[in-house]
Amino acid sequence: MTISATSVRFDEHTMWVELSDGRTLGIPLAWFPRLLHATPDERDRVELSRVGLHWEALDEDISIAGLLAGRGDVTRSTEHAA
Repeated sequence: MTISATSVRFDEHTMWVELSDGRTLGIPLAWFPRLLHATPDERDRVELSRVGLHWEALDEDISIAGLLAGRGDVTRSTEHAA
């Protein structure tokens, strides 16, 4: 069984993703800076697919598998102390 998103909504600090298995995920917008800084209209232009979420105008793709694993934006670089 593939778990997919059935809807996405936002509040001030959180993205809420309803899943096909009945769960609802609350994901901090701070995990995804493009969504954090997007306008409400830009956030509402999400495209749902079988495997994830896509925002064309924001160049943002988020997999459901990644959300379930607790991963945020993996494109940002991390700095490590030497």
